[in-house]
Amino acid sequence: MSDNKVQIFDTTLRDGEQVPGCKLNTEQKLVIAEQLDFLGVDIIEAGFPVSSPGDFKSVEAISKIVKNATVCGLTRSVENDIKVAGEALKHAKKARIHTGIGTSDSHIKFKFNSNPDAIIERAVHAVKYAKSFVEDVEFYAEDAGRTDNAYLARVCEAVIKAGATVLNIPDTTGYCLPSEYGAKIKYLKENVKGIDKAILSCHCHNDLGLATANSIEGVINGARQIECTINGIGERAGNTALEEVVMILKQHPYLNLDTNIKTEMLYGISQLVSDSMGIYTQPNKAIVGANAFAHSSGIHQDGVIKNRETYEIIDPKDVGVTESAIVLTARSGRAALAYRAKNIGYELTKLQLDEIYTNFLDFADKKKEVDDNDIHKIIENSKVYKEITSA
Repeated sequence: MSDNKVQIFDTTLRDGEQVPGCKLNTEQKLVIAEQLDFLGVDIIEAGFPVSSPGDFKSVEAISKIVKNATVCGLTRSVENDIKVAGEALKHAKKARIHTGIGTSDSHIKFKFNSNPDAIIERAVHAVKYAKSFVEDVEFYAEDAGRTDNAYLARVCEAVIKAGATVLNIPDTTGYCLPSEYGAKIKYLKENVKGIDKAILSCHCHNDLGLATANSIEGVINGARQIECTINGIGERAGNTALEEVVMILKQHPYLNLDTNIKTEMLYGISQLVSDSMGIYTQPNKAIVGANAFAHSSGIHQDGVIKNRETYEIIDPKDVGVTESAIVLTARSGRAALAYRAKNIGYELTKLQLDEIYTNFLDFADKKKEVDDNDIHKIIENSKVYKEITSA
């Protein structure tokens, strides 16, 4: 793999589906999986096969239809989990088992009632057993964000020797600051023997709103896989948003990091996931929110009308949005009103615009947003209507 290539590991169908009330049936999962494959994601985490017969069926069905991406199944470091995942993935053109165990003091003591050496033994056994089913094995060190770096390096070294091809370093609780998470990845790159044999992966949660920042800091410091979801959906406050990390890397070419994602599909697949899961995407969501390319401030509208780049760093077409939206509100200026009026057939002189603008402000103060029909009414009720239509 090229050193500047960042693999996109999509876990919308596994981690994303853990949102309460967002359960998908197999047919819906197949539609989304196919679109993720078209989108260009490198790995699709299709589910947790041992968790239910339905999840097993979905992972098996997705394995049969995905043409390009690797299909991945999650397991715990439990032999039966791994065996069931291997069975579910047997039809995949490229299969990966994602197994692992908690490595923080908190997880070792309270979750497993164990000790550090025993955890490493379990991790190694899980990876070796997974290798008996697939060649591509990803190991996750759950709660790596709160795991001592020296111990984490020991775990990583041991599972690489056991055959792990990818090392997932999750900030499971979303606790790390970007500088801390980046330093953790850098430490592993510099201190794990055999690290060149595996890919480091970022799996960051958004409990403090830092998932995207942490993932970017991770790849800057040597990780070459980002685990993410469409719209940033996921348990609690969600996961790293696929559309955000992809566009950050695209808009900052000097980082010399790239993905295979067809970015013009981002808005469409965002809508598909939102509709399928019945989960509302906040209007001001970066990249794919309804307001991401909408302008209602008069100063911003004037700038965008003159040159889009004055207030937009992304061309809407690059993410599948037809065009920027000039939204008319009481905060809009003359430039925006003239622009919208022209779009529906009115070429206004400066004097005509001044006359109509007064009426517009009165109307806009009473209504949150002024639409095209409202513009027609405002102009028809103005003193200059006959003058405009006779021109």
